[in-house]
Amino acid sequence: MAETMRAIEITKPGGPEVLQLCTREVPQPGPGEVVIKVAWAGVNRPDALQRAGAYAPPPTASDLPGLEASGEVVALGSGVAGIAMGDQVCALLPGGGYAEYVATPAAHCLPVPKGMGLKEAACLPETFFTVWSNVFMRGGLQAGERFLVHGGSSGIGTTAIQLAHAFGARVFTTAGSDAKCSACLKLGAEVAINYREDDFVEVMTSEGGADLILDMVGGEYIPRNLKALATDGRLVQIAFLQGPKVELNFVQVMTRRLTITGSTLRPQSNLAKARIAEALRENVWPLLEAGRVAPVMDSSYDLENVSEAHARMETSGHIGKIVLKVGG
Repeated sequence: MAETMRAIEITKPGGPEVLQLCTREVPQPGPGEVVIKVAWAGVNRPDALQRAGAYAPPPTASDLPGLEASGEVVALGSGVAGIAMGDQVCALLPGGGYAEYVATPAAHCLPVPKGMGLKEAACLPETFFTVWSNVFMRGGLQAGERFLVHGGSSGIGTTAIQLAHAFGARVFTTAGSDAKCSACLKLGAEVAINYREDDFVEVMTSEGGADLILDMVGGEYIPRNLKALATDGRLVQIAFLQGPKVELNFVQVMTRRLTITGSTLRPQSNLAKARIAEALRENVWPLLEAGRVAPVMDSSYDLENVSEAHARMETSGHIGKIVLKVGG
């Protein structure tokens, strides 16, 4: 490996323009870690939050943004088993993905699915770890249940629609335009609700209520989500685009036996993330290799044009994932 690498650093809290190209030392693998020569890196909402100064990385993580990447394993730390030099992988990262090399626990790496390129594989870890752990492990989605996911055209949304449909759930979603709703229907949603025109509470109530809702909007959506749930329904909260605080009447939670839960991925332990990786390897990777599920790609940018990628994401005009081309 080289001694130095190109990377993107956050020069100060702010807008996309604060992302600047820099030179850093190439990371070395710690025990149980590998170093990946990055080919492609995914762009996600937490990256923008970190850039804005609203989402500090864990104390032991790189200060560089980037929570997922694909590429070639070029260094192994002590105690690593099951991964060899030269393997092509995609990986969930503690940070540092916007760089030519990144270190991450070996247990958070998964093989690039057969028949899939590195560009597509870079879209998998952050969204698939998030969706699997929240919709299936935490939310307990079962075949035949009514599942509502907000933001169906986002990276999380497109993944959740496909996985829920593949496992036999009835999928409902919200999106902000007719074009986005159409894209969601093609992915397997039974009903796509344009939230600018229709009330998802009314739609879900007419269907008997949602058994499970996955929400990243928060704010005023939280009490509306509770109204949209069926008796014994579950709400899983994974982000708060409209804010984390709201006033709730818990009588309905008690009388209708509702469950409110949620999680964030990055602060979880290495062991917890490794368990999610194994569940994905067993349950989801066969679907990817069979072509039953696939990442939805919106656009790609060269590493030095990362500010444009962040600006694209923050317009919310994208459908699916945005990626950075890092290596050759």
